[in-house]
Amino acid sequence: MPTASGKMVRLILAVIVMTGLSACLTSPPAKIDLSHPGTQAVEILPEPSSIPIRMDTITGSVLDTHGLPISGATVRVKTSQQSVLTDHNGRFTLPGLEPENAVILTAWAPGFYIGGGKEFVFPGSSEITLTLEAHSSTDNPAYSWVSAFSSSGYAGSEEDGNCQNCHEDGQNKNLPFPEWQADAHALSTQNPRFISMYTGSDLLGNLSPTTTFTYQRDYGRVPLPPDLNQPYFGPGYRLDFPETAGNCSTCHAPAAAIHAPYGVDPTQVSGVGGEGITCDFCHKIWDVRLDPQTNLPYANMPGVLSFVFRRPPDGHQLFLGPYDDVAPGEDTYSPVQQQSQFCAPCHYGIFWDTVVYNSYGEWLESPYSDPLQAKAAGLSGAKTCQDCHMPPGQTTYIAAPEKGGLRRDPNTVFSHRMPGASDETLLQNALTMTSSGYREGDTVVIGVTLLNDQTGHHIPTDSPLRHLLLLIDARDMSGQPLVMVEGPVLPEWAGVGSVEQGYYAGLPGTAYAKVLTELWTETEPSGTYWNHTRVSSDNRLAAMQSDTTRYVFVAPADGKVRVSISLFYRRAFKQLMDWKRWDTPDILMEFQQLSI
Repeated sequence: MPTASGKMVRLILAVIVMTGLSACLTSPPAKIDLSHPGTQAVEILPEPSSIPIRMDTITGSVLDTHGLPISGATVRVKTSQQSVLTDHNGRFTLPGLEPENAVILTAWAPGFYIGGGKEFVFPGSSEITLTLEAHSSTDNPAYSWVSAFSSSGYAGSEEDGNCQNCHEDGQNKNLPFPEWQADAHALSTQNPRFISMYTGSDLLGNLSPTTTFTYQRDYGRVPLPPDLNQPYFGPGYRLDFPETAGNCSTCHAPAAAIHAPYGVDPTQVSGVGGEGITCDFCHKIWDVRLDPQTNLPYANMPGVLSFVFRRPPDGHQLFLGPYDDVAPGEDTYSPVQQQSQFCAPCHYGIFWDTVVYNSYGEWLESPYSDPLQAKAAGLSGAKTCQDCHMPPGQTTYIAAPEKGGLRRDPNTVFSHRMPGASDETLLQNALTMTSSGYREGDTVVIGVTLLNDQTGHHIPTDSPLRHLLLLIDARDMSGQPLVMVEGPVLPEWAGVGSVEQGYYAGLPGTAYAKVLTELWTETEPSGTYWNHTRVSSDNRLAAMQSDTTRYVFVAPADGKVRVSISLFYRRAFKQLMDWKRWDTPDILMEFQQLSI
């Protein structure tokens, strides 16, 4: 039996041997002496198997299912910013890790599902192999959409067949499913304003008469204006075109309209098609068809007509998203999910040669779309639609922890609430209003400037029904309104009636709107852009554009003047809202008071 002293001798010898070996392996490689003319640089390197493994590094390879290397694949420490690309041999070296902390690795390359994501690996490991499986390179038109709701899963299971099961958590309302439910996209087939404009009814179901037409020799069939002496509940697409469904569903019910873009009545859709712009629809969008000359969607190609999809073959699934580390599973990364063109097909629309919806085109022309223009305009950088309408920072996970959700940097978790035209906070941060006032002889002069310094498109944008109303209310100390002698007043379509009820026509102020006029009936302003219209005026504020208006009032003989300046956002013209019984309150975007 060896003695204790004998064990100690052998241990010391082992340390000496290992120390010497380490010194040999880490010593600089031998080089040819270049001081002699004619010699060439030759570096003698150790064999790969003899290269020491750094304990803060993981090395390995990314291969396809045939064992072939994949170059340019992203290898990432799951849910982190630590990543590297594989070389032309599919090999990777991931440095800078904490030696004591095991990590989970994922890998992704274009055309493949995200791989890995299962096993913990300790730094110092080598020859790790991550295998990627190719996903289908074509779309499957026979695919059945997955419901967002737990009551109907694509696999017939309430456990794993839909979005709600994993992306809802009773303790966190900032997960994708509850956020989407609160968003207008989820309600696109149920929006009462949209439905009543489509059908020609009011919110009580009262229906306006079907449009009557006359015949003109040069133009053929043209509509006549409605008879306002008869009960009338506003215009409607089906009143003008009772025999057709139109193309409204290409954006409002896209999952239902994908096979019949001009043949789906949005009031008749059901099932997944009735879920509006549902989760599975967006996460199957692979690309967007844009005109390379304009970078805009082609004319007459709204919604589903401009999207390119990757619906999987039977027996498979494929979800496209903004992360390259969602694994294991049948998911892949799609850069278009974070690019503004993702929004273009439904936020750019031409009707009868008139551009009606154009928030994407307005963004494209703004400094926000180009880093150099953004810098020149004094912006912090370019911004996409998603940057403002899917703001991050509300939560640290996208799936409930009990369903496998992992913590992420909140700045990488994007909101699905997608605030827009009904979001008061978003509107109140959309622009900057400044005002001034002074006495000049026997008058009081008020100046107001609106600057669109916070929004990457026009204010307001998209629907031509939307507009801003800047209202100037100047009064003496007794509360009597001052008489305005110079300056603009609000137009008739701001509403004729009680000021207390929001009828502001004729009052001091300025309206900002894109006003359409119907060609045949001369109706103005019009929201029936499915008919021939022209843009009769457009004074909305483009990105980084300002507008200053001036108002002059007769000053009181003595005492101060109190001025209230209000900027309201209104969803539709007052007369149309009355016809349709839309009880949608104005949103106060800005308010200031002056004492002069």
